[in-house]
Amino acid sequence: MRIGILGGTFNPPHLAHLICAQEAFLQLGLDRVVLIPARIPPHKPVEEEPGPEHRLELCRLAIQGDEHRFAVSDLEIAREGPSYTVDTLEELRSSAPDHELFLIVGADIAAGLPDWREPERVLSLATLAIAKRRGTSRADVDNAMRVLRGGERAQFFRMPRIAISSTMLRERVRAGESIRYYVPDPVIKYIDRHHLYAGVGSLT
Repeated sequence: MRIGILGGTFNPPHLAHLICAQEAFLQLGLDRVVLIPARIPPHKPVEEEPGPEHRLELCRLAIQGDEHRFAVSDLEIAREGPSYTVDTLEELRSSAPDHELFLIVGADIAAGLPDWREPERVLSLATLAIAKRRGTSRADVDNAMRVLRGGERAQFFRMPRIAISSTMLRERVRAGESIRYYVPDPVIKYIDRHHLYAGVGSLT
């Protein structure tokens, strides 16, 4: 099976995450895309952390009704310490050696791959699937791939420009502003019910 891996903090997950997963699924001919929320991102702390278990449940709610294409894994949430991608891919390869893995990242993340832990091991375990994005040039990504063994296997897919960020959504929740249409309805209800991100008003 061809499995896409989409990692992140998902704090909260929103429609841009889901559209990215969908476009990778369609354009790369994947059998499934797995969302893997990080317990502790190695490069920066989780801002306004509601708790990793909450972020995991938000991911599960975000894909509700589309489980034939998408899945959620608690692999990093269950593992202690920083959530290094190389460790996650090692575990996935060990548990399902016949699966072909595609690591889904934005162009900005791909351009910084040489600074990751064991980047060439990452590229030996998964094909990099890069979402084209404004703000990061193709030349910057190509230069990063050129210095890494396995970078030549990277594949690009088109991603519409969607100006939604988790930071923006947390700010709207704090201000009591609606986040309807930015995230799936079950995600809104969960955030509201558990008073995540210090919400003070109706989010719908």
